[in-house]
Amino acid sequence: MSESATSAVRGMSVAAAFAGMRSVAPVVFRAGCPDCRGRFELAASALRLAIGATSRTTFYSFTCPDCGMSVRKPAGERIVELLTGGGVSTLRLHST
Repeated sequence: MSESATSAVRGMSVAAAFAGMRSVAPVVFRAGCPDCRGRFELAASALRLAIGATSRTTFYSFTCPDCGMSVRKPAGERIVELLTGGGVSTLRLHST
């Protein structure tokens, strides 16, 4: 970075640095319960993703807000990509 650019950054206030930025809407995921057949939206914090060594051991889970049942569903590559991109907590069940 040039000296003039560095001086400009040092003199910039936080308000000026973030001016024009918009708030980001929280990510929500649509899900369904196979037990009660409820359909709902869940925040990323309500989901957990476990990535196993194979597709059979890779899944996501949540607690149904309607009936309270623990739900576990398989997660293919696309689901893993969406959940990790949306900030869902991830547990790796195998070493890379």
